Amino acid sequence: MSVISRPWNRLTLAGKIILPLLALMIAMPIILLVAWASGLLPWLLGIGGQVVTDNIDVVRFLMAATAILLFTVPTAFVIIFMEMKIIAFINSRVGPNRIGPWGTLSSVVHGLKVLVKEDYTPTGADPIVFTWAPVVTYLAAVLGLLVIPFAPGLVGLDMNIGLLYFFAISGLAVVGLMMGGWASFNKYSLLGALRAAAQVISYELPLLLAPVGVVMLAGTLSLNQIVANQAGNFWDWYVFQQPLAFLIFFIAATAEGNRAPFDLTEADSEIVAGFATEYSGMRFGFFFFAEYVAVFILSALTVTLFLGGWNAPLDVAPLLAMLGIELAPAAIDLGGLGMGLLIIAAFGVPLVILGLTLLLAMLFSHWGWIKSLVVAFILFNVIVGAVVGLWAYMSFEVVSGLFWFTAKTFTLAFVFVWMRGTLPRVRIDQLMGWAWKWLVEIALLNIFLTAGAILIIQELTRR
Repeated sequence: MSVISRPWNRLTLAGKIILPLLALMIAMPIILLVAWASGLLPWLLGIGGQVVTDNIDVVRFLMAATAILLFTVPTAFVIIFMEMKIIAFINSRVGPNRIGPWGTLSSVVHGLKVLVKEDYTPTGADPIVFTWAPVVTYLAAVLGLLVIPFAPGLVGLDMNIGLLYFFAISGLAVVGLMMGGWASFNKYSLLGALRAAAQVISYELPLLLAPVGVVMLAGTLSLNQIVANQAGNFWDWYVFQQPLAFLIFFIAATAEGNRAPFDLTEADSEIVAGFATEYSGMRFGFFFFAEYVAVFILSALTVTLFLGGWNAPLDVAPLLAMLGIELAPAAIDLGGLGMGLLIIAAFGVPLVILGLTLLLAMLFSHWGWIKSLVVAFILFNVIVGAVVGLWAYMSFEVVSGLFWFTAKTFTLAFVFVWMRGTLPRVRIDQLMGWAWKWLVEIALLNIFLTAGAILIIQELTRR
């Protein structure tokens, strides 16, 4: 028994989590084969006439939760790299440029470095609460993605009270920050946690009140339906009907996500690192990733409520219809074309690569054949990827919707990073006063103005 327990006890917390996950990944194909052979998997999926609706819903929920968890970490890495590069540009520096092409793998390496470092629990800390605090914070950020509609039909859970669910779940993040600050047995951590509680509770009110005008116009709390109501052109988006609500929501979201200039909870010039002062290794990594996942989620919710969600800025379908181009894909029988496509791919791809190689070798004679061949292969893949992407964009609403949703969301994430690189940190009294003296009152005023405008329009319509 000691032969197994001794190496296990020497592992860090990250190793104790990653090692079982790797074993599960290796054993997963065997488990799936056994489940399929025994009939358990077909029964769960409702295959073979055994339609079990409840089981399908459970499997769909598990698949959506797994996809969202796998989606969050790469998203955090992209925003971290974007932040390093943009702030370096603002400061007239080069930024990360060593690891990977143009430094693109720097954030990945930094994230892995955080995960493999030693997890240290300070003396006097409550180990159970200290360990669970970053988990609560991370899950509170991630679970909000379940109701965000990325594209038509691409949503984890389409709830008719999706907006209410989002605010209920995101409010739990402050519980994790309070747990970490209290359990750390450190005065700076406790001060940062108290600041986090005061800040989140204060800005939760304008954050909740700002979308009320949108809900009144849309007549629903379903995020999917709110996006559908903004279909058409960009002047149909709610940002033009609710500009005051958009401004209030964006300011409150910045404070809710603890982003500059409202990052008082981890102000390094005042309280070291706030609630995360005593954290290291994987537990600090959870706090670190949660902040950047929250940036993406808040940007995604802003896009959903005010910027049209997955809808394109301009509806080009009528223009393309005038030109005789249909966006819907035609039904193609691949049975008769299969051999022809295979022959074209077998002979056409090498010929295109050879042609590109000859062209590059003639234009850049100093490159040599090997380098020309590699560049030609990469260039061929880029061209094919662009053509296939354009075809998929014009043929499938999911692809076009996902493209526009991602572009809008990362544009707002860029604004968050831009603010961090340009705006100074405000004082705590200015932070609290701005919420209670201005944002709450303006949000209430916006609700009254929206209600009055709706009543006036309804009265004019009746006449």
